[in-house]
Amino acid sequence: MARYTGSVCRMCRREGAKLFLKGDKCYSQKCTFNVRPTPPGQHGQARQRKMSEYGIQLREKQKCRRAYGVLEVQFARYYQKAANMRGVTGENLLCLLERRLDNVVYRLGFGASRAQARQIVLHGHICVNGKRVNIPSYSVKEGDKISIAEGSRDQERFKALREGTGRTLPKWLTFDGENLTGSVDAFPRREDIDLTINEQLIVEYYSR
Repeated sequence: MARYTGSVCRMCRREGAKLFLKGDKCYSQKCTFNVRPTPPGQHGQARQRKMSEYGIQLREKQKCRRAYGVLEVQFARYYQKAANMRGVTGENLLCLLERRLDNVVYRLGFGASRAQARQIVLHGHICVNGKRVNIPSYSVKEGDKISIAEGSRDQERFKALREGTGRTLPKWLTFDGENLTGSVDAFPRREDIDLTINEQLIVEYYSR
């Protein structure tokens, strides 16, 4: 499987926005984007050319794809699925991405970043409705219970969660620190997603 092995901070600089790919560092003053907000490369500080309409749409699509850690073909499939659903295509797309199990694990605070949450899922530390699930792209449904697997609860990183994650939960999720369990109370809505993404530009990109 293809995966990016370079510095994830370069992605934020390339897209000109924080994608919160580095966990707690992204919320501190040491965040690379705060220190060097210019695009990466030797010409990053040079005056930028005016971007074409296509370029603006492409960058918005890349920003969204990189934020959720989804490959190009996967992202295109999510778009096709969103386009075939009722409602607004752009909002449907973000809802589908938010419902990925690795994103839900990240939102609940089990992982410091989506990349770490994906690794936690792949290593079999997560159960959905009592059954172990190791597929990061698994789509959660309303009423699902997300919990740390019984054999993993004694790990130090999960023990610390009993005192709280210190992260603001979106309205569509609830977290029970005592039992290390989260629940999906509803499907996410556009106002519940804190990423600065203009989903209409993504729709325009795929509608060319």
